[in-house]
Amino acid sequence: MSAAIDVRGLRKSYGEKLVLDGIDLNVAEGTIFSLLGPNGAGKTTAVQILSTLITADAGEIRVAGHDLHAEPEAVRAAIGVTGQFSAVDGLLTGRENLIMMADLYHLGRREARRRADELLERFDLVEAGPKTAMTYSGGMKRRLDLAMTLVGDPRIIFLDEPTTGLDPRSRHSMWQLIRELVAGGVTVFLTTQILEEADQLADQIAVLDHGRLVAQGTPEQLKRLVPGGHIRLRFTSPEAFTLAGQVLPTAVPNHESLVLQVPNDGSVHALRALLARMDDASLEVDELTVHTPDLDDVFFAVTGQPTAHENTDEKVTSK
Repeated sequence: MSAAIDVRGLRKSYGEKLVLDGIDLNVAEGTIFSLLGPNGAGKTTAVQILSTLITADAGEIRVAGHDLHAEPEAVRAAIGVTGQFSAVDGLLTGRENLIMMADLYHLGRREARRRADELLERFDLVEAGPKTAMTYSGGMKRRLDLAMTLVGDPRIIFLDEPTTGLDPRSRHSMWQLIRELVAGGVTVFLTTQILEEADQLADQIAVLDHGRLVAQGTPEQLKRLVPGGHIRLRFTSPEAFTLAGQVLPTAVPNHESLVLQVPNDGSVHALRALLARMDDASLEVDELTVHTPDLDDVFFAVTGQPTAHENTDEKVTSK
């Protein structure tokens, strides 16, 4: 598979502060790549460099097959950027916002209107199209923002925290739009504070901390880096609980709740083996749940920083 983005030895400093310390990235065409990291890790700086907004101090960078240093205009023609903050003009209608973007791409009057109407339909904004954008909900503004990014038909899209602040329904709608873009051959470079978002969408994830990549792989590969997987067995009978503790000597017991926590990687093979041991001992369990490490666990393990979901209901990292 060809690389949409290929980075070798990327470095960037601001004065004496080293922000990016020689990172390497490879993003395959037609995939979703997510860059995670705590506040000050260098995520935004990396996106700004790859989208030609600022220059790197060192490194070899190719975007859409073009050398970023030698061919910045060719790179800009191949990419789209949806920033963390909306670029929508609230005084214009949704359709006028899209036509304005089409004019910036010099599409011509007729093509600009055709493209605007096509994107309004694609993003379920036909009814909202004649209304001023200041009347839109947060989810509608974000959909319009992404639609504006697509006016130029980019091959690579940089999405900087595209669903922050959206309600769950709007967030899931945005996820579906992103999946549809990738199914159509677009490559997405995603930064997000919401670890569930990376888990749901990303083909590859890289974790950046203090300017260095500290972990990289698929979501499942990253989760396997972290110990702590277990199976939770709950009993209602004290006799069954006691017998299970004898049959499963590695289990951690909770005598008050009659629960055993059995170390387990959650694989089908390991689960089948555990059930076979319980069946051989004629053990009756009332509740069985499987816990495998999630991206929150990975984030804490590789950066040494907890994610904010420990204090809120939502799984997010601090930016």
